Amino acid sequence: MTTTDTTTAASTTASTPVSHWVNGQPYAGNAERSAEVFNPATGQVSSRVALAGAEDVEHAVAAATAAFPAWRDTSLAKRTAILFTFRELLNARKHELAEIITAEHGKVLSDALGEITRGQEVVEFACGIADLVKGGMTENASTNVDVYSVNHPLGPVAIISPFNFPAMVPMWFFPLALATGNTVVLKPSEKDPSASLWLAELLGEAGLPDGVFNVVQGDKVAVDSLLTHSDIKAVSFVGSTPIARYVYETATAAGKRVQALGGAKNHMLVLPDADLDLAADAAVNAGFGSAGERCMAISALVAVGPVGDELVAKITERMNNLTVGDGRRNCDMGPLVTKDHRDKVASYIDAGERDGAVVVADGRTVTPNGDEAGFWLGPTLLDQVTPGMSVYTDEIFGPVLSVLRADTYEEGLELINSNPYGNGTAIFTNDGGAARRFRDEVQVGMVGVNVPIPVPVAYYSFGGWKSSLFGDAHAYGHHGVSFYTRTKVVTERWLDPSHGGINLGFPQND
Repeated sequence: MTTTDTTTAASTTASTPVSHWVNGQPYAGNAERSAEVFNPATGQVSSRVALAGAEDVEHAVAAATAAFPAWRDTSLAKRTAILFTFRELLNARKHELAEIITAEHGKVLSDALGEITRGQEVVEFACGIADLVKGGMTENASTNVDVYSVNHPLGPVAIISPFNFPAMVPMWFFPLALATGNTVVLKPSEKDPSASLWLAELLGEAGLPDGVFNVVQGDKVAVDSLLTHSDIKAVSFVGSTPIARYVYETATAAGKRVQALGGAKNHMLVLPDADLDLAADAAVNAGFGSAGERCMAISALVAVGPVGDELVAKITERMNNLTVGDGRRNCDMGPLVTKDHRDKVASYIDAGERDGAVVVADGRTVTPNGDEAGFWLGPTLLDQVTPGMSVYTDEIFGPVLSVLRADTYEEGLELINSNPYGNGTAIFTNDGGAARRFRDEVQVGMVGVNVPIPVPVAYYSFGGWKSSLFGDAHAYGHHGVSFYTRTKVVTERWLDPSHGGINLGFPQND
């Protein structure tokens, strides 16, 4: 596959729907339904995406099911060699993928490249799968009896990924699913579907056999078909909390393993002794990167004691220097993914203003460096927000940073712990004792100390608490390896040793 081939396959005209990918090639499906795909920076329809029906899902699952026995029996050495080749190809061509992401999602190119790099970390982690899936062994547990454990793949698995990270989130899951011997059906977001096809083609070039990795484009019809299909053994999902709950309840009722990562309301607690310049930089970076369309974005800043006014001033000063525009240009922040989403986020700013929040910086009036028809909403800072306002209670998923005030550390901690979400949080302080106390007391799954977006590296695991996670397994890391495997324990006794033939060659993995 050449660079030109990759770009052509991932980019279609508005009259030719973005297709599915089944058995190592594009698959048009029944083509009865399709949806518009926009370039958010221009507001124009760039393509259409095919929406799978139940029969299209059946075709993809059948391909994954047929490919599973051979892939399961493929050696760990060959599986990891394919993943390593994929890693090398991805590293060489990541700018192509970044351009596809920017064209359909809207995030700036540097942010798209960062997304790919974080996904690639999981690919690299999966290349060490031989060490991660090895079992244990006890010799002579009883007289002449040995006991050992082995880890087996599950079978065909489904991955349902969101629009905000069309490359990174799939790469949180499929490298480990493939490395452990499972086959995959990926259902990407219909808002930015082309990255999934680019990844599928690259896996094929890396040597992945046909049918091991498949893509079905679609909406709720495709999701429901995957959640209830008898041949799908496990489901990995990332999205909003209501849908995560639905996915978890539906798929577990159908007897499947499920890891469903939901929404967030991430707090940043700033203590009086904090470096306020560092905190202000972090608040802007974590609040407005990727237009706030991150499940780990900081959306609520809790200023403790007398630092609130000074911190708001420092944040405002930094916001004044941000440029909003086309992600292909030299801008800091791009548009939101769709007009409907842009308008929904803007409505929260309206509501916050009506409820008494002070609009310090108003993104509704932004002048973008881009086409006027784009889905623009600039960085917005709301001060004097209180817990009863919808701008605080709801996950907005946009460039809106709310500032709340607390008199004490205890009051700020209680605000965070009483929130129904528990995805990510951060504390900014120069007091090691306060940081240690916060780490232990906060009821949140991922904690940063002077780090605003504490996304774990690939050999740890990503996941929140409370309404931010449904199921027991977090994403990637050792949780991911366990999720995609099941353990068998063997108790074994042999009365006579067996001998192989003569071979003086150096032993090799194959």
